[in-house]
Amino acid sequence: MFTQIAQMAGPDMPRDSFDREINYLRISLTDHCNLRCVYCMPLRGLTFVPGDEVLTAAEIEQVVRAAAKVGFNKIRLTGGEPLLRKDAVEIVDRLHQIKGITDVGMTTNAILLPGLAKPLYDAGLRRINIHVDTLDPVRLKRVMRFGTFEQIWTGIEAAEAAGFAPIKLNSVVVRDYNEEDVVALARLAMDRDWHVRFIELMPLGGGECARLSLSQYVPNPETKKRIETELGPLEEIPPTSPSDESRNFRFKDGSPVAGVVGFISPVSDPYCGNCNRMRLTADGKFHLCLLNDDEVDLKPALRNGGGERAITDLLARAIAQKPTGHRLDEGVSTQRRAMFQIGG
Repeated sequence: MFTQIAQMAGPDMPRDSFDREINYLRISLTDHCNLRCVYCMPLRGLTFVPGDEVLTAAEIEQVVRAAAKVGFNKIRLTGGEPLLRKDAVEIVDRLHQIKGITDVGMTTNAILLPGLAKPLYDAGLRRINIHVDTLDPVRLKRVMRFGTFEQIWTGIEAAEAAGFAPIKLNSVVVRDYNEEDVVALARLAMDRDWHVRFIELMPLGGGECARLSLSQYVPNPETKKRIETELGPLEEIPPTSPSDESRNFRFKDGSPVAGVVGFISPVSDPYCGNCNRMRLTADGKFHLCLLNDDEVDLKPALRNGGGERAITDLLARAIAQKPTGHRLDEGVSTQRRAMFQIGG
Protein backbone atom coordinates (compact mmCIF):
# COMPACT_ATOMS: atom_id res chain seq x y z
CA MET A 1 0.00 0.00 0.00
CA PHE A 2 2.85 2.40 0.75
CA THR A 3 4.11 2.44 -2.83
CA GLN A 4 0.53 2.76 -4.10
CA ILE A 5 -0.34 5.77 -1.97
CA ALA A 6 2.90 7.70 -1.48
CA GLN A 7 5.33 7.79 -4.37
CA MET A 8 8.89 6.92 -3.51
CA ALA A 9 12.00 9.01 -4.11
CA GLY A 10 14.19 6.11 -5.12
CA PRO A 11 14.01 2.97 -2.99
CA ASP A 12 14.26 4.65 0.41
CA MET A 13 12.57 8.05 0.47
CA PRO A 14 8.80 8.67 0.53
CA ARG A 15 7.36 11.53 -1.50
CA ASP A 16 3.96 13.15 -1.11
CA SER A 17 1.54 13.97 -3.90
CA PHE A 18 3.35 17.28 -4.50
CA ASP A 19 6.67 15.46 -5.02
CA ARG A 20 8.15 16.63 -1.72
CA GLU A 21 10.48 14.23 0.07
CA ILE A 22 9.06 13.49 3.53
CA ASN A 23 11.77 12.21 5.85
CA TYR A 24 11.40 14.20 9.09
CA LEU A 25 9.08 13.14 11.93
CA ARG A 26 8.37 15.58 14.76
CA ILE A 27 7.00 13.77 17.80
CA SER A 28 5.16 15.52 20.62
CA LEU A 29 5.86 13.63 23.85
CA THR A 30 3.29 15.54 25.91
CA ASP A 31 0.90 18.48 25.77
CA HIS A 32 1.86 19.55 29.31
CA CYS A 33 4.28 22.44 29.85
CA ASN A 34 5.90 24.13 32.84
CA LEU A 35 5.58 27.55 31.15
CA ARG A 36 2.58 29.49 29.91
CA CYS A 37 3.90 31.63 27.06
CA VAL A 38 1.31 34.25 26.13
CA TYR A 39 1.06 33.16 22.47
CA CYS A 40 0.92 29.41 23.21
CA MET A 41 -0.97 28.49 26.40
CA PRO A 42 -3.67 30.44 28.23
CA LEU A 43 -3.64 30.52 32.02
CA ARG A 44 -7.17 29.14 32.34
CA GLY A 45 -9.48 26.75 30.54
CA LEU A 46 -6.82 24.23 29.59
CA THR A 47 -7.56 20.57 28.93
CA PHE A 48 -4.91 17.90 28.48
CA VAL A 49 -4.80 14.44 26.95
CA PRO A 50 -5.54 11.81 29.65
CA GLY A 51 -2.45 9.89 30.68
CA ASP A 52 -3.64 6.56 29.27
CA GLU A 53 -4.22 8.18 25.87
CA VAL A 54 -0.62 9.40 25.55
CA LEU A 55 1.66 7.15 23.50
CA THR A 56 4.09 5.09 25.57
CA ALA A 57 7.82 4.92 24.95
CA ALA A 58 7.38 1.48 23.37
CA GLU A 59 4.62 2.76 21.06
CA ILE A 60 6.72 5.73 19.97
CA GLU A 61 9.60 3.36 19.23
CA GLN A 62 7.27 1.15 17.19
CA VAL A 63 6.15 4.11 15.08
CA VAL A 64 9.71 5.30 14.48
CA ARG A 65 10.91 1.81 13.53
CA ALA A 66 8.18 1.62 10.91
CA ALA A 67 8.91 5.16 9.68
CA ALA A 68 12.63 4.40 9.39
CA LYS A 69 11.92 1.38 7.23
CA VAL A 70 10.15 3.54 4.64
CA GLY A 71 12.82 6.25 4.57
CA PHE A 72 12.42 8.60 7.53
CA ASN A 73 15.80 9.43 9.07
CA LYS A 74 15.30 12.58 11.14
CA ILE A 75 13.41 12.83 14.45
CA ARG A 76 12.66 15.80 16.70
CA LEU A 77 11.06 15.43 20.13
CA THR A 78 8.79 18.29 21.15
CA GLY A 79 5.93 19.06 23.52
CA GLY A 80 4.48 20.93 25.33
CA GLU A 81 7.71 20.52 27.24
CA PRO A 82 9.17 17.10 26.34
CA LEU A 83 11.36 16.88 29.44
CA LEU A 84 8.27 16.66 31.64
CA ARG A 85 8.10 13.05 30.47
CA LYS A 86 9.84 10.96 33.11
CA ASP A 87 10.95 8.58 30.35
CA ALA A 88 12.37 11.25 28.03
CA VAL A 89 15.93 9.90 28.29
CA GLU A 90 14.67 6.36 27.69
CA ILE A 91 12.81 7.52 24.57
CA VAL A 92 15.95 9.18 23.20
CA ASP A 93 17.92 6.00 23.84
CA ARG A 94 15.31 3.83 22.10
CA LEU A 95 15.12 6.06 19.01
CA HIS A 96 18.86 6.64 18.74
CA GLN A 97 19.40 2.91 18.32
CA ILE A 98 16.95 2.43 15.45
CA LYS A 99 18.63 1.56 12.17
CA GLY A 100 18.18 4.33 9.63
CA ILE A 101 17.61 7.12 12.15
CA THR A 102 20.61 9.41 11.77
CA ASP A 103 19.41 12.53 13.60
CA VAL A 104 17.57 12.78 16.92
CA GLY A 105 16.91 16.32 18.18
CA MET A 106 14.77 17.99 20.81
CA THR A 107 13.13 21.35 21.42
CA THR A 108 12.92 22.37 25.09
CA ASN A 109 12.59 25.43 27.32
CA ALA A 110 15.77 24.29 29.16
CA ILE A 111 14.35 24.57 32.68
CA LEU A 112 14.96 20.87 33.38
CA LEU A 113 18.25 20.63 31.46
CA PRO A 114 20.60 21.11 34.45
CA GLY A 115 19.82 17.58 35.58
CA LEU A 116 19.12 16.04 32.18
CA ALA A 117 21.51 17.51 29.60
CA LYS A 118 24.30 14.99 30.22
CA PRO A 119 21.98 11.92 30.39
CA LEU A 120 20.28 13.04 27.17
CA TYR A 121 23.63 13.47 25.42
CA ASP A 122 24.81 10.08 26.67
CA ALA A 123 21.55 8.52 25.38
CA GLY A 124 22.28 9.77 21.85
CA LEU A 125 20.68 13.20 21.61
CA ARG A 126 22.95 15.48 19.61
CA ARG A 127 20.88 18.50 18.62
CA ILE A 128 18.95 20.69 21.00
CA ASN A 129 16.89 23.82 20.37
CA ILE A 130 16.15 26.00 23.39
CA HIS A 131 13.21 28.36 23.56
CA VAL A 132 13.96 31.77 25.09
CA ASP A 133 12.10 34.91 24.03
CA THR A 134 14.23 37.57 25.70
CA LEU A 135 17.34 38.01 27.84
CA ASP A 136 15.58 40.59 30.01
CA PRO A 137 14.41 38.90 33.24
CA VAL A 138 11.42 41.20 33.75
CA ARG A 139 10.11 40.94 30.19
CA LEU A 140 10.76 37.19 30.16
CA LYS A 141 8.38 36.77 33.09
CA ARG A 142 5.78 38.77 31.17
CA VAL A 143 5.97 36.78 27.92
CA MET A 144 6.90 33.29 29.20
CA ARG A 145 5.14 33.80 32.55
CA PHE A 146 6.07 30.75 34.70
CA GLY A 147 9.81 30.59 34.05
CA THR A 148 12.74 32.77 35.04
CA PHE A 149 15.69 33.91 32.99
CA GLU A 150 18.07 32.38 35.52
CA GLN A 151 16.45 28.95 35.15
CA ILE A 152 16.63 29.03 31.36
CA TRP A 153 20.16 30.41 31.20
CA THR A 154 21.37 27.74 33.64
CA GLY A 155 19.80 25.15 31.35
CA ILE A 156 21.55 26.63 28.31
CA GLU A 157 24.89 26.45 30.12
CA ALA A 158 24.18 22.83 31.09
CA ALA A 159 23.48 21.94 27.45
CA GLU A 160 26.74 23.53 26.31
CA ALA A 161 28.70 21.80 29.08
CA ALA A 162 27.19 18.44 28.10
CA GLY A 163 28.58 18.81 24.58
CA PHE A 164 25.63 20.03 22.51
CA ALA A 165 26.89 22.14 19.64
CA PRO A 166 25.91 24.40 18.16
CA ILE A 167 23.49 25.65 20.77
CA LYS A 168 20.33 26.83 19.00
CA LEU A 169 18.06 29.41 20.61
CA ASN A 170 14.52 30.01 19.34
CA SER A 171 12.72 33.27 20.03
CA VAL A 172 9.12 34.02 19.11
CA VAL A 173 8.76 37.76 18.49
CA VAL A 174 5.63 39.42 19.94
CA ARG A 175 4.86 43.10 19.47
CA ASP A 176 4.70 45.08 22.71
CA TYR A 177 6.36 42.18 24.55
CA ASN A 178 9.86 41.52 23.20
CA GLU A 179 10.36 42.97 19.71
CA GLU A 180 13.11 45.30 20.99
CA ASP A 181 14.93 42.41 22.67
CA VAL A 182 15.86 40.75 19.38
CA VAL A 183 19.03 42.87 19.24
CA ALA A 184 20.43 41.51 22.50
CA LEU A 185 19.57 37.97 21.44
CA ALA A 186 21.18 38.41 18.02
CA ARG A 187 24.31 39.81 19.68
CA LEU A 188 24.85 36.36 21.20
CA ALA A 189 25.70 35.16 17.68
CA MET A 190 28.46 37.78 17.52
CA ASP A 191 30.06 36.53 20.73
CA ARG A 192 29.41 32.77 20.53
CA ASP A 193 29.11 30.15 17.82
CA TRP A 194 25.41 29.77 18.63
CA HIS A 195 22.43 29.87 16.29
CA VAL A 196 19.82 32.44 17.30
CA ARG A 197 16.59 32.14 15.33
CA PHE A 198 13.55 34.42 15.29
CA ILE A 199 10.13 32.89 14.66
CA GLU A 200 7.00 34.67 13.46
CA LEU A 201 3.77 34.29 15.40
CA MET A 202 1.23 31.84 13.99
CA PRO A 203 -2.50 31.89 14.89
CA LEU A 204 -3.12 28.31 16.01
CA GLY A 205 -6.07 26.84 17.84
CA GLY A 206 -8.45 29.80 17.95
CA GLY A 207 -8.95 31.36 21.38
CA GLU A 208 -6.96 34.08 23.11
CA CYS A 209 -3.51 32.90 21.98
CA ALA A 210 -4.52 32.90 18.33
CA ARG A 211 -6.06 36.35 18.69
CA LEU A 212 -2.85 37.67 20.23
CA SER A 213 -0.86 36.10 17.39
CA LEU A 214 -2.91 38.08 14.89
CA SER A 215 -2.83 41.41 16.76
CA GLN A 216 0.80 41.30 17.95
CA TYR A 217 2.40 39.78 14.85
CA VAL A 218 5.86 41.07 13.89
CA PRO A 219 7.07 40.17 10.37
CA ASN A 220 10.64 38.93 10.25
CA PRO A 221 11.77 41.56 7.72
CA GLU A 222 11.06 44.11 10.47
CA THR A 223 13.04 42.04 12.99
CA LYS A 224 15.97 41.70 10.58
CA LYS A 225 16.01 45.43 9.89
CA ARG A 226 16.04 46.20 13.63
CA ILE A 227 19.02 43.87 14.15
CA GLU A 228 20.98 45.26 11.21
CA THR A 229 20.33 48.86 12.28
CA GLU A 230 21.87 48.16 15.68
CA LEU A 231 24.51 45.54 14.93
CA GLY A 232 25.44 45.90 11.27
CA PRO A 233 24.63 44.10 8.02
CA LEU A 234 23.84 40.41 7.82
CA GLU A 235 25.11 38.24 4.99
CA GLU A 236 22.99 35.25 3.95
CA ILE A 237 24.44 31.77 4.25
CA PRO A 238 23.53 29.52 1.30
CA PRO A 239 21.12 26.81 2.48
CA THR A 240 22.46 23.28 2.79
CA SER A 241 19.00 21.75 2.31
CA PRO A 242 15.93 23.05 0.44
CA SER A 243 13.75 21.89 3.36
CA ASP A 244 15.51 24.09 5.93
CA GLU A 245 12.79 26.27 7.46
CA SER A 246 15.28 28.92 8.61
CA ARG A 247 16.95 31.49 6.36
CA ASN A 248 20.35 31.87 7.97
CA PHE A 249 22.77 34.79 8.11
CA ARG A 250 26.11 35.79 9.63
CA PHE A 251 27.26 39.24 10.56
CA LYS A 252 29.18 40.66 7.62
CA ASP A 253 31.67 42.57 9.74
CA GLY A 254 32.93 42.50 13.27
CA SER A 255 32.15 38.98 14.46
CA PRO A 256 35.14 36.72 15.18
CA VAL A 257 32.97 33.62 15.71
CA ALA A 258 30.75 31.60 13.41
CA GLY A 259 27.46 32.42 15.07
CA VAL A 260 24.27 32.34 12.98
CA VAL A 261 21.18 34.53 12.99
CA GLY A 262 18.17 32.77 11.48
CA PHE A 263 14.65 33.78 10.52
CA ILE A 264 11.76 31.32 10.43
CA SER A 265 8.97 33.11 8.59
CA PRO A 266 5.90 30.92 8.00
CA VAL A 267 3.68 33.97 7.49
CA SER A 268 5.79 36.51 5.58
CA ASP A 269 7.90 33.99 3.64
CA PRO A 270 6.23 30.54 3.66
CA TYR A 271 8.41 27.51 3.00
CA CYS A 272 5.57 25.04 2.41
CA GLY A 273 6.82 24.10 -1.05
CA ASN A 274 9.85 22.38 0.47
CA CYS A 275 8.24 20.99 3.63
CA ASN A 276 9.63 17.56 4.55
CA ARG A 277 7.83 17.16 7.90
CA MET A 278 5.19 14.91 9.38
CA ARG A 279 3.99 15.43 12.95
CA LEU A 280 2.90 12.85 15.51
CA THR A 281 0.82 14.22 18.37
CA ALA A 282 1.13 12.98 21.94
CA ASP A 283 -2.22 11.19 21.60
CA GLY A 284 -1.14 9.29 18.50
CA LYS A 285 -2.35 11.20 15.46
CA PHE A 286 -0.37 12.14 12.38
CA HIS A 287 -0.96 15.90 12.07
CA LEU A 288 -0.48 16.58 8.38
CA CYS A 289 0.32 20.31 8.41
CA LEU A 290 1.06 22.60 11.35
CA LEU A 291 -1.51 25.16 10.17
CA ASN A 292 -4.30 22.78 9.12
CA ASP A 293 -6.59 20.53 11.14
CA ASP A 294 -6.24 17.38 9.01
CA GLU A 295 -5.10 14.30 10.94
CA VAL A 296 -4.81 10.53 10.57
CA ASP A 297 -5.41 8.54 13.76
CA LEU A 298 -2.67 5.98 14.38
CA LYS A 299 -3.47 4.81 17.89
CA PRO A 300 -6.18 2.21 17.11
CA ALA A 301 -3.72 0.37 14.87
CA LEU A 302 -1.03 0.59 17.55
CA ARG A 303 -3.24 -0.72 20.34
CA ASN A 304 -5.22 -3.31 18.40
CA GLY A 305 -2.20 -5.30 17.26
CA GLY A 306 -2.01 -3.95 13.71
CA GLY A 307 1.76 -4.21 13.65
CA GLU A 308 4.30 -2.58 11.39
CA ARG A 309 2.29 -2.99 8.20
CA ALA A 310 -0.69 -1.13 9.66
CA ILE A 311 1.59 1.71 10.81
CA THR A 312 3.27 2.08 7.41
CA ASP A 313 -0.11 2.00 5.67
CA LEU A 314 -1.41 4.81 7.87
CA LEU A 315 1.82 6.76 7.43
CA ALA A 316 1.45 6.36 3.68
CA ARG A 317 -2.09 7.68 3.88
CA ALA A 318 -0.93 10.66 5.93
CA ILE A 319 1.84 11.47 3.45
CA ALA A 320 -0.54 11.17 0.51
CA GLN A 321 -3.05 13.52 2.17
CA LYS A 322 -0.48 16.12 3.25
CA PRO A 323 -1.68 19.50 1.92
CA THR A 324 0.42 21.69 -0.32
CA GLY A 325 0.56 24.55 2.19
CA HIS A 326 -1.27 26.71 4.69
CA ARG A 327 -4.02 29.24 3.96
CA LEU A 328 -3.22 31.98 6.42
CA ASP A 329 -3.65 34.57 3.68
CA GLU A 330 -7.30 33.44 3.49
CA GLY A 331 -7.75 33.62 7.24
CA VAL A 332 -7.70 29.82 7.61
CA SER A 333 -5.66 28.13 10.35
CA THR A 334 -5.94 25.18 12.69
CA GLN A 335 -8.84 25.48 15.13
CA ARG A 336 -8.85 22.16 17.00
CA ARG A 337 -5.29 22.24 18.37
CA ALA A 338 -3.10 24.98 19.80
CA MET A 339 0.68 24.94 19.43
CA PHE A 340 1.26 23.11 22.71
CA GLN A 341 -1.04 20.33 21.47
CA ILE A 342 0.85 19.85 18.19
CA GLY A 343 4.51 20.32 19.05
CA GLY A 344 5.60 22.96 16.56
